[in-house]
Amino acid sequence: MEAIRVVSVSEMRAIEQEADARGVTYALMMQRAGEGVARVVQRRYQGEGQRVALGLVGSGNNGGDTLVALTHLARWGWRAGAYLVRPRAVNDPLVSELESAGGVILRLAEDPHREHLHHWVNQAHVLLDGIFGTGVKLPLRGEVAELLGELRGCHPLPAVVAVDCPSGVDCDTGEVDEVTLPAEVTICMEAVKTGLLRFPAFEYVGELEIVPLGLPQDLQALQGLNLFMAEANYCRSRLPTRPRQAHKGTFGTAMVIAGSVNYTGAVWLSAKAAYRIGAGLVRVALPGSLHPALAGHLPEATWVLLPSELGVIDRDAAEVVLESLERVTALLLGPGLGTEATTAEFVARVLGRSEEHLKRHPLGFVGAEKEKSTEKRSLPPCVVDADGLRLLARLPEWWSALPPLSILTPHPGEMSVLTGLPVADIQADRLGVARRFAAQWGHVVVLKGALTVVASPEGQAFIIPVASAALARAGSGDVLAGLIVGLLAQRVSPLDAAVLGAWIHGQAGLRAAQQLGHEASVLAGDILEQVSEVLRIHLK
Repeated sequence: MEAIRVVSVSEMRAIEQEADARGVTYALMMQRAGEGVARVVQRRYQGEGQRVALGLVGSGNNGGDTLVALTHLARWGWRAGAYLVRPRAVNDPLVSELESAGGVILRLAEDPHREHLHHWVNQAHVLLDGIFGTGVKLPLRGEVAELLGELRGCHPLPAVVAVDCPSGVDCDTGEVDEVTLPAEVTICMEAVKTGLLRFPAFEYVGELEIVPLGLPQDLQALQGLNLFMAEANYCRSRLPTRPRQAHKGTFGTAMVIAGSVNYTGAVWLSAKAAYRIGAGLVRVALPGSLHPALAGHLPEATWVLLPSELGVIDRDAAEVVLESLERVTALLLGPGLGTEATTAEFVARVLGRSEEHLKRHPLGFVGAEKEKSTEKRSLPPCVVDADGLRLLARLPEWWSALPPLSILTPHPGEMSVLTGLPVADIQADRLGVARRFAAQWGHVVVLKGALTVVASPEGQAFIIPVASAALARAGSGDVLAGLIVGLLAQRVSPLDAAVLGAWIHGQAGLRAAQQLGHEASVLAGDILEQVSEVLRIHLK
């Protein structure tokens, strides 16, 4: 399953131009686009009795797509009307086809007081917004701006479905005109325009659906495009299979190194998330003093009890961890560790960056009588999160100490610590910053936040189309880190593990808010409990 491409306006024009030259003509693309829009509307909004659809039709391709969609809906039994906001060509065959299918044609030029418009709006179940497409120039002016502003004042409006993009959105920059109608769903043709995945435009697009246009996949204009949007079909195709004859070793062992006296919950959230996403075994390495508080809440885990000092992992715990890596297929380092000096030394030693003689410690599953190896032991694939990132930043050229293609999961503040860039600069160019440092460091970067960006060192990047205050809660990142390491433990590639984990995490947050009725009520544990529902509903 190919991922959904995210493209600029100029890239999409080049794709369409080459496709037309190869025999997938503009007229054919319009027919496919319009039928695809109609099928989405039929699937989402079909109900009892005759349904009513009104299309706001412009003079360009979006207007053409809308006319084709309305024609299909009319043939399927809908009452369909096209309100020509801007003039179409004389004897436009798309207008004639809609009339032949039983659709009604209305014209703004013949409706000076917009009485016909409001009559239809009051009856419609669906309002197709097909006035402007990617060539719009802001701000909107004249009669069109007045019409949209008037509709924005109507309550309630029918379900607004934007055809390719909401009218008044700049599809490159994400700027939005003040009269733009917020859509319940935006149906994109073949690819998502970059601006729709930026603010403020993202607040206007609603859910995103994609209509394929059947383009040749060997188009030269498609080659080298490496920005994608994560969605259910792609994630389903990348989720590891669960063969019936499997045993726990089939699904790998995740080791979670986490916790300190002030952040006990981070251990539970990350370890349980790794289990919930399918890891066969989760081995938890934590300060020994925390074990009694957690053991009863996570009976499925096995435990590596680390030497601790005042409730934080001690520098001498590194050898215990290194001797406990047998069969570990992925390692998570960081949730709730704290940033004390002794823990910083522990992290340095685990990564092989300390020249100091490592002292043996009898705690955990390591025998004190066993002689310490002087060889540097290689680490399994690694995820670094939270305090682990801040501790990493204290090491010179820390990226070279990590296993190849490790996964880093910073929020903007932690990314600032790692890069030295101001948070404002990071937020102003999230995609560019994530790509730049993924390439520089040689690791996968998950830049968290609204519209999380996942970037690989090779230049591929994914945008997670979720922005919700439900995810802005302490412990949410621990759940994400646990999901990623659980997938990595199952031998999912680092980039796919990061994309899958971030998409599932976002969907779980949305479901938690829906279940609880308000984003403010969502706790990290609620996000975790919705992971199984996301797997059942979206990825089965």
